[in-house]
Amino acid sequence: MPVSGVGPYDDQNIFARILRGEIASKKIFEDEWAFAFHDIHPQAPVHALVIPKGRFVSLADFSASAGEAEIAGFWRAVGAVARDLGLEAAGYRVLANAGEHAGQEVPHFHVHIFGGKTLGRMLER
Repeated sequence: MPVSGVGPYDDQNIFARILRGEIASKKIFEDEWAFAFHDIHPQAPVHALVIPKGRFVSLADFSASAGEAEIAGFWRAVGAVARDLGLEAAGYRVLANAGEHAGQEVPHFHVHIFGGKTLGRMLER
């Protein structure tokens, strides 16, 4: 069910609970800025999620509130995950849903990395 990309941060959202170790995940990458793991319902042969370790509801919140080191560290982590998954040569897609119209389902900023096949159009016509 889509959620708003604005408003207060919910410390009980599933990604916050994954970061705290309360819910298991199949970890791909972790550093001081980000945590990446395999999606439990993959939409492509390779489907990873990358989340910042900070309390950010959406991309809008992250870009307005995170420090420069957090922003740089997070996006470097996204690149590292794609590289670690062997996606650079054939290509991959990075997607961030923000708010209800985009279908954001977890009120914690995150990006999806899709790869492992030809992905087709980004949006249906």
